[in-house]
Amino acid sequence: MENQNNVTEFVFLGLWENKQMELLFGFLFLLCYMAVLMGNFVILLTITCSHLIEQPMYYFLCHLSVLDLSFTSTVVPRLIRDLATERKIISYNDCMTQLFSFHFVGSAEILILVSMAFDRYVAIVKPLHYMVIMNRERCNKLIAVAWGMGLGHSLALVLMILNVPFCGPNEINHYMCDVKPLLKLVCKDIHIVNILAVVNSGVVLVVVFLVLLASYVNILYNLRTHSSAGRRKALSTCSSHIMVVILFFVPCIYTYALPAGGENKDKEISMFYTVISPMLNPLIYSLRNVEMKVAMQKVWSHISHSELK
Repeated sequence: MENQNNVTEFVFLGLWENKQMELLFGFLFLLCYMAVLMGNFVILLTITCSHLIEQPMYYFLCHLSVLDLSFTSTVVPRLIRDLATERKIISYNDCMTQLFSFHFVGSAEILILVSMAFDRYVAIVKPLHYMVIMNRERCNKLIAVAWGMGLGHSLALVLMILNVPFCGPNEINHYMCDVKPLLKLVCKDIHIVNILAVVNSGVVLVVVFLVLLASYVNILYNLRTHSSAGRRKALSTCSSHIMVVILFFVPCIYTYALPAGGENKDKEISMFYTVISPMLNPLIYSLRNVEMKVAMQKVWSHISHSELK
Protein backbone atom coordinates (compact mmCIF):
# COMPACT_ATOMS: atom_id res chain seq x y z
CA MET A 1 0.00 0.00 0.00
CA GLU A 2 1.28 3.46 -0.85
CA ASN A 3 2.35 5.40 2.22
CA GLN A 4 -0.05 8.33 1.81
CA ASN A 5 -1.79 10.52 4.34
CA ASN A 6 -5.26 11.83 3.52
CA VAL A 7 -6.06 13.01 7.05
CA THR A 8 -5.62 16.72 7.86
CA GLU A 9 -7.38 16.68 11.24
CA PHE A 10 -8.46 14.30 13.98
CA VAL A 11 -11.59 14.21 16.11
CA PHE A 12 -11.32 13.22 19.78
CA LEU A 13 -14.14 11.02 21.06
CA GLY A 14 -13.28 12.23 24.57
CA LEU A 15 -13.99 10.61 27.89
CA TRP A 16 -17.79 10.61 28.06
CA GLU A 17 -20.74 10.92 25.70
CA ASN A 18 -22.93 12.65 28.29
CA LYS A 19 -22.66 16.46 27.84
CA GLN A 20 -23.62 17.28 31.44
CA MET A 21 -20.98 14.84 32.65
CA GLU A 22 -18.38 16.48 30.40
CA LEU A 23 -19.19 19.97 31.72
CA LEU A 24 -18.98 18.75 35.32
CA PHE A 25 -15.62 17.07 34.75
CA GLY A 26 -14.40 20.06 32.75
CA PHE A 27 -14.89 22.16 35.89
CA LEU A 28 -13.20 19.49 38.06
CA PHE A 29 -10.22 19.28 35.69
CA LEU A 30 -9.95 23.08 35.79
CA LEU A 31 -9.71 22.89 39.60
CA CYS A 32 -7.13 20.09 39.31
CA TYR A 33 -5.07 22.11 36.82
CA MET A 34 -5.15 25.14 39.12
CA ALA A 35 -4.00 22.87 41.97
CA VAL A 36 -1.13 21.59 39.79
CA LEU A 37 -0.06 25.16 38.95
CA MET A 38 -0.33 26.40 42.52
CA GLY A 39 1.26 23.33 44.17
CA ASN A 40 4.26 23.20 41.88
CA PHE A 41 4.67 27.00 42.00
CA VAL A 42 4.85 26.77 45.82
CA ILE A 43 7.47 23.99 45.58
CA LEU A 44 9.56 26.03 43.12
CA LEU A 45 9.31 29.23 45.16
CA THR A 46 10.10 27.47 48.44
CA ILE A 47 13.19 25.69 47.12
CA THR A 48 14.66 28.51 44.99
CA CYS A 49 14.20 31.07 47.78
CA SER A 50 15.72 28.92 50.54
CA HIS A 51 18.92 27.03 51.33
CA LEU A 52 17.28 23.84 50.00
CA ILE A 53 18.32 24.71 46.44
CA GLU A 54 21.89 23.82 47.45
CA GLN A 55 20.91 20.23 48.20
CA PRO A 56 20.86 17.83 45.20
CA MET A 57 17.56 16.19 46.19
CA TYR A 58 15.70 19.52 46.20
CA TYR A 59 17.53 20.70 43.09
CA PHE A 60 16.10 17.65 41.30
CA LEU A 61 12.71 18.29 42.89
CA CYS A 62 12.73 21.78 41.34
CA HIS A 63 13.21 20.27 37.90
CA LEU A 64 10.52 17.67 38.63
CA SER A 65 8.07 20.49 39.40
CA VAL A 66 8.93 22.27 36.14
CA LEU A 67 8.39 19.00 34.26
CA ASP A 68 5.09 18.34 36.06
CA LEU A 69 3.86 21.80 35.06
CA SER A 70 4.95 21.27 31.44
CA PHE A 71 3.65 17.70 31.29
CA THR A 72 0.16 18.63 32.49
CA SER A 73 0.06 21.76 30.32
CA THR A 74 0.54 19.73 27.14
CA VAL A 75 -2.77 17.95 27.75
CA VAL A 76 -5.12 19.44 30.35
CA PRO A 77 -5.83 22.97 28.93
CA ARG A 78 -6.95 21.46 25.61
CA LEU A 79 -8.92 18.77 27.45
CA ILE A 80 -10.78 21.43 29.47
CA ARG A 81 -11.55 23.38 26.29
CA ASP A 82 -12.71 20.24 24.45
CA LEU A 83 -15.04 19.23 27.28
CA ALA A 84 -16.90 22.53 26.77
CA THR A 85 -17.26 22.13 22.98
CA GLU A 86 -19.44 19.91 20.82
CA ARG A 87 -16.79 18.71 18.35
CA LYS A 88 -13.29 18.06 19.66
CA ILE A 89 -11.07 18.70 16.63
CA ILE A 90 -7.27 18.90 16.44
CA SER A 91 -5.25 19.46 13.27
CA TYR A 92 -2.74 16.84 12.13
CA ASN A 93 0.21 19.16 12.85
CA ASP A 94 -1.10 20.10 16.31
CA CYS A 95 -1.64 16.42 17.04
CA MET A 96 1.97 15.58 16.17
CA THR A 97 3.15 18.55 18.27
CA GLN A 98 1.16 17.34 21.27
CA LEU A 99 2.47 13.79 20.83
CA PHE A 100 6.06 15.05 20.67
CA SER A 101 5.72 17.44 23.65
CA PHE A 102 3.90 14.92 25.83
CA HIS A 103 6.50 12.17 25.34
CA PHE A 104 9.45 14.57 25.46
CA VAL A 105 8.50 15.99 28.85
CA GLY A 106 7.15 12.68 30.18
CA SER A 107 10.30 10.69 29.40
CA ALA A 108 12.50 13.49 30.83
CA GLU A 109 10.41 13.29 34.01
CA ILE A 110 11.00 9.53 34.25
CA LEU A 111 14.76 10.08 34.10
CA ILE A 112 14.62 12.86 36.70
CA LEU A 113 12.87 10.35 39.01
CA VAL A 114 15.75 7.94 38.30
CA SER A 115 18.24 10.72 39.19
CA MET A 116 16.38 11.36 42.45
CA ALA A 117 16.54 7.65 43.28
CA PHE A 118 20.29 7.66 42.55
CA ASP A 119 20.67 10.67 44.84
CA ARG A 120 18.91 8.84 47.72
CA TYR A 121 20.98 5.71 47.07
CA VAL A 122 24.27 7.63 47.35
CA ALA A 123 23.05 9.58 50.41
CA ILE A 124 22.21 6.38 52.33
CA VAL A 125 24.66 3.79 50.99
CA LYS A 126 27.70 6.08 50.56
CA PRO A 127 27.04 9.00 52.95
CA LEU A 128 30.73 9.92 53.42
CA HIS A 129 31.18 10.43 49.67
CA TYR A 130 27.78 12.05 49.08
CA MET A 131 28.88 15.64 48.47
CA VAL A 132 31.73 14.51 46.22
CA ILE A 133 29.58 12.18 44.09
CA MET A 134 26.46 14.40 43.97
CA ASN A 135 28.21 17.70 43.21
CA ARG A 136 26.36 20.34 41.20
CA GLU A 137 28.25 19.51 38.01
CA ARG A 138 27.14 15.87 38.14
CA CYS A 139 23.57 16.91 38.95
CA ASN A 140 23.55 19.16 35.88
CA LYS A 141 24.88 16.31 33.75
CA LEU A 142 22.11 14.00 34.98
CA ILE A 143 19.51 16.65 34.16
CA ALA A 144 21.03 17.21 30.70
CA VAL A 145 20.95 13.44 30.07
CA ALA A 146 17.27 13.37 31.10
CA TRP A 147 16.36 16.11 28.62
CA GLY A 148 18.56 14.63 25.88
CA MET A 149 17.17 11.10 26.18
CA GLY A 150 13.65 12.51 26.41
CA LEU A 151 14.25 14.33 23.13
CA GLY A 152 15.60 11.16 21.49
CA HIS A 153 12.65 9.07 22.65
CA SER A 154 9.99 11.55 21.49
CA LEU A 155 11.70 12.16 18.11
CA ALA A 156 11.83 8.41 17.43
CA LEU A 157 8.15 8.06 18.32
CA VAL A 158 6.96 11.01 16.22
CA LEU A 159 9.07 9.98 13.20
CA MET A 160 7.54 6.51 13.42
CA ILE A 161 4.01 7.98 13.41
CA LEU A 162 4.84 10.40 10.57
CA ASN A 163 5.88 7.46 8.40
CA VAL A 164 2.62 5.52 8.64
CA PRO A 165 -0.43 6.31 6.46
CA PHE A 166 -3.73 7.70 7.76
CA CYS A 167 -6.12 7.41 4.84
CA GLY A 168 -9.58 6.90 6.31
CA PRO A 169 -10.97 7.07 9.87
CA ASN A 170 -9.87 10.10 11.87
CA GLU A 171 -11.73 9.62 15.18
CA ILE A 172 -9.32 9.12 18.08
CA ASN A 173 -10.85 7.19 20.98
CA HIS A 174 -9.05 9.34 23.52
CA TYR A 175 -8.82 12.93 24.79
CA MET A 176 -5.25 13.48 23.51
CA CYS A 177 -2.92 12.45 20.70
CA ASP A 178 -1.00 9.44 21.93
CA VAL A 179 0.78 6.68 20.09
CA LYS A 180 -1.62 3.76 20.73
CA PRO A 181 -4.92 5.46 19.78
CA LEU A 182 -3.20 6.89 16.68
CA LEU A 183 -1.89 3.47 15.61
CA LYS A 184 -5.45 2.13 15.64
CA LEU A 185 -6.25 4.53 12.75
CA VAL A 186 -3.35 3.48 10.52
CA CYS A 187 -4.50 1.88 7.25
CA LYS A 188 -1.83 -0.80 6.90
CA ASP A 189 -0.46 -3.73 8.86
CA ILE A 190 1.11 -2.26 12.02
CA HIS A 191 2.54 -5.44 13.57
CA ILE A 192 6.15 -4.24 13.32
CA VAL A 193 5.24 -0.67 14.28
CA ASN A 194 3.38 -2.00 17.33
CA ILE A 195 6.46 -3.92 18.44
CA LEU A 196 8.66 -0.82 17.99
CA ALA A 197 6.19 1.33 19.96
CA VAL A 198 6.03 -1.18 22.83
CA VAL A 199 9.84 -1.45 22.95
CA ASN A 200 10.31 2.34 22.72
CA SER A 201 7.89 3.04 25.60
CA GLY A 202 6.58 -0.03 27.42
CA VAL A 203 9.74 -2.12 27.76
CA VAL A 204 11.80 0.91 28.77
CA LEU A 205 9.22 1.81 31.44
CA VAL A 206 9.23 -1.73 32.88
CA VAL A 207 13.05 -1.88 32.97
CA VAL A 208 13.37 1.55 34.62
CA PHE A 209 10.64 0.68 37.15
CA LEU A 210 12.40 -2.58 38.09
CA VAL A 211 15.73 -0.74 38.45
CA LEU A 212 14.07 1.82 40.73
CA LEU A 213 12.49 -0.92 42.85
CA ALA A 214 15.85 -2.71 43.13
CA SER A 215 17.56 0.52 44.21
CA TYR A 216 14.99 1.09 46.96
CA VAL A 217 15.26 -2.49 48.18
CA ASN A 218 19.02 -1.91 48.41
CA ILE A 219 18.44 1.37 50.26
CA LEU A 220 16.09 -0.28 52.78
CA TYR A 221 18.62 -3.07 53.31
CA ASN A 222 21.41 -0.57 54.02
CA LEU A 223 19.25 1.37 56.49
CA ARG A 224 19.80 -1.42 59.03
CA THR A 225 23.15 0.10 59.97
CA HIS A 226 21.73 3.60 60.58
CA SER A 227 20.49 5.04 63.88
CA SER A 228 16.75 5.05 64.57
CA ALA A 229 16.59 8.83 63.94
CA GLY A 230 18.52 8.43 60.69
CA ARG A 231 16.24 5.60 59.61
CA ARG A 232 13.11 7.66 60.27
CA LYS A 233 14.42 10.63 58.25
CA ALA A 234 15.58 8.41 55.37
CA LEU A 235 12.33 6.43 55.33
CA SER A 236 10.28 9.64 55.29
CA THR A 237 12.16 10.92 52.23
CA CYS A 238 12.28 7.57 50.42
CA SER A 239 8.62 6.73 51.08
CA SER A 240 7.59 10.03 49.46
CA HIS A 241 9.69 9.21 46.40
CA ILE A 242 8.37 5.63 46.21
CA MET A 243 4.77 6.93 46.32
CA VAL A 244 5.49 9.32 43.42
CA VAL A 245 7.21 6.56 41.40
CA ILE A 246 4.32 4.10 41.88
CA LEU A 247 1.66 6.73 41.06
CA PHE A 248 3.47 7.60 37.83
CA PHE A 249 4.92 4.29 36.65
CA VAL A 250 2.14 1.75 37.29
CA PRO A 251 -0.50 3.52 35.10
CA CYS A 252 2.18 4.25 32.44
CA ILE A 253 3.23 0.60 32.30
CA TYR A 254 -0.41 -0.48 31.96
CA THR A 255 -0.86 1.96 29.07
CA TYR A 256 2.36 1.48 27.10
CA ALA A 257 3.53 -2.08 27.78
CA LEU A 258 0.65 -3.58 25.78
CA PRO A 259 0.33 -3.21 21.98
CA ALA A 260 -2.40 -1.16 20.34
CA GLY A 261 -5.38 -3.36 19.65
CA GLY A 262 -8.64 -4.17 21.38
CA GLU A 263 -10.67 -2.19 23.84
CA ASN A 264 -8.96 -1.19 27.07
CA LYS A 265 -9.11 1.53 29.72
CA ASP A 266 -6.10 3.52 28.45
CA LYS A 267 -7.81 6.91 28.40
CA GLU A 268 -9.24 6.49 31.90
CA ILE A 269 -5.95 5.13 33.32
CA SER A 270 -3.95 7.92 31.67
CA MET A 271 -5.71 10.44 33.93
CA PHE A 272 -3.47 9.16 36.76
CA TYR A 273 -0.22 10.32 35.17
CA THR A 274 -1.52 13.37 33.28
CA VAL A 275 -3.56 14.97 36.09
CA ILE A 276 -3.59 13.12 39.42
CA SER A 277 0.14 12.42 39.86
CA PRO A 278 1.30 16.00 39.01
CA MET A 279 -1.39 17.32 41.38
CA LEU A 280 -0.39 15.03 44.27
CA ASN A 281 3.41 15.32 43.90
CA PRO A 282 3.69 18.72 45.65
CA LEU A 283 1.50 17.46 48.52
CA ILE A 284 3.52 14.26 48.90
CA TYR A 285 6.86 16.07 48.93
CA SER A 286 5.74 18.92 51.20
CA LEU A 287 3.43 17.26 53.75
CA ARG A 288 5.74 14.29 54.34
CA ASN A 289 8.96 16.31 54.48
CA VAL A 290 9.93 18.26 57.62
CA GLU A 291 12.66 20.28 55.83
CA MET A 292 10.19 21.39 53.16
CA LYS A 293 7.59 22.43 55.75
CA VAL A 294 10.15 24.46 57.74
CA ALA A 295 11.52 26.11 54.57
CA MET A 296 7.97 26.85 53.39
CA GLN A 297 7.12 28.58 56.66
CA LYS A 298 10.31 30.69 56.52
CA VAL A 299 9.81 31.71 52.88
CA TRP A 300 6.15 32.66 53.28
CA SER A 301 6.89 34.41 56.57
CA HIS A 302 9.60 36.45 54.81
CA ILE A 303 7.23 37.28 51.95
CA SER A 304 4.51 38.37 54.41
CA HIS A 305 6.89 40.63 56.34
CA SER A 306 8.17 42.16 53.09
CA GLU A 307 4.61 43.00 52.01
CA LEU A 308 3.80 44.62 55.36
CA LYS A 309 6.77 46.99 55.18
